[in-house]
Amino acid sequence: MKLDIFNEIQDPKPWDEGHEGTRIAQAIEQAELADETGYGCWWQVEHHGAEEFSLSSAPEMLLAALSQRTSRIRLGHSAVLAPSRFNHPIRVAERAAWLDHLSGGRVELGLTRSTTPEWRLFNTDPADVRGQAAEAFEMIPRMWTEDRFSHSSTNYRISDVPIIPSPLQKPHPPLWQAATSPQSFEEAGRRGVGVLGTTIWESLERVNRMVELYRAAADACTDPVGAFVNNQVGFFTFVHCAETDAEAMRNGAAAAAAWYSVRALTFFEAADHFVTELARQQEVLADPAGGGLTGNFLRAEAAAALGPNDAQLVIGRIIQGEEVDDDEVFEALNAQDSLIVGSPDTCRKKLRVYEELGIDRLLSFHQVGALPHDQVLNSIRLFSTLIPEFDR
Repeated sequence: MKLDIFNEIQDPKPWDEGHEGTRIAQAIEQAELADETGYGCWWQVEHHGAEEFSLSSAPEMLLAALSQRTSRIRLGHSAVLAPSRFNHPIRVAERAAWLDHLSGGRVELGLTRSTTPEWRLFNTDPADVRGQAAEAFEMIPRMWTEDRFSHSSTNYRISDVPIIPSPLQKPHPPLWQAATSPQSFEEAGRRGVGVLGTTIWESLERVNRMVELYRAAADACTDPVGAFVNNQVGFFTFVHCAETDAEAMRNGAAAAAAWYSVRALTFFEAADHFVTELARQQEVLADPAGGGLTGNFLRAEAAAALGPNDAQLVIGRIIQGEEVDDDEVFEALNAQDSLIVGSPDTCRKKLRVYEELGIDRLLSFHQVGALPHDQVLNSIRLFSTLIPEFDR
C-alpha cells in the first residue's frame, strides 16, 4: 500500500491580509516535503466557489508549479470536473499531457462529475453530467493515442483534429474516477479506471464491501476506456500524526475533523446529495435486470438490516442544523477508524487495517481546517517514517 497525500488548500477564517498567498505557499512547501520524504503521489482537488473549504480552483496551476519544485513524487488530479462547462475534454487532455512533460512523466489523471453547487455555478444541467463524464473518459485516452481525433455526439462535434502534445508516459497516464457511492465504484471498475473514495463518514466494513464491488467490476473489464485496466483503489482520510496521541489531540485534531465535516456538508449541500443518491439506489434496485453488481451490493446491505453507524447519526444531526460538539464528532468518526490520528505507533496500527482491506493508495489528508502549518509539516514528516513498512 502506497502512502500518498491529498490536498484541498483549506483556508479557514479568520483571514489575515494575504491569507490566500500564504496558503498557496504553504501547500508548495508541504508538497516539497512530501517529495523529500518519499510519499507516492500528491493529489490535488478541483473546487469552485468553495471559500474556506478549498482554494484549489486551478489545480493544474499548482501541479505545474510542483512539477518544477519536486523531482520524484507523482502529481495527481483528484479529480478534474469532467462536464464540459467546467473543462472541455480537449483542454483536459492538452493540460494533462503538458503536465506530464513538465514533470518528466509523473501524472495521474482523475475525472469526476462534481456536485450540485458547482453544477449550478457553471449553469450545468444535472441531467447532462453523467453522459458528459462518460464521454470524457472515452475521449481523452483516444486523444492521447491517436494522431488525429474525431468524435460526434450530442455534446461534441470534433473532426480530424490533432490533439497535441501527446503525453510523455506511454501509452498514457493512469486514469482514475472519484467515487462516493456503490454505483460509482462499480462504474469505475467497469471502465477499467482506478477508483478514489473517502473513508471519512464511512465504516471500514462498508469500505471493504465497496472495494470488493470495484474489484469484481474491474476484474471483469475486458474493454477499458483507456489502453489498459488501472485496477487500483485509493481512499483519502484525515491524518494527523504527532509524537504522542495526547499531543495530536492538543494540536486540534478533533476540532479540525469537526470543522471539515461541517464545511464539507455545507459546501456539497449534503442533504440534497443524500436524497439524490438514495433515489438513484432505489432506481438500481428497481431495475428489472437486478441492477448488476450494485444491485447485489445494495440488496445484501438491505438483507443485513444495517442501520446507520454513529458517524452517520452525527452527520445527520449536523445536516438538520444541530450544533454538535467537536469532541463528539471526532469520537464518532474515530470509533469506526474513519480517521488516522495519533502517534506513529497508533497510525501504524490503523494503517494495517486499511492495508488488510486491499487498498492500494492511502491518500493522507494532513492540511485540514485550522491546524497550524508547522504541525501539518510535522505530521507529514512523522507519517512518512511509516512509508517503508507499507510500500514494499
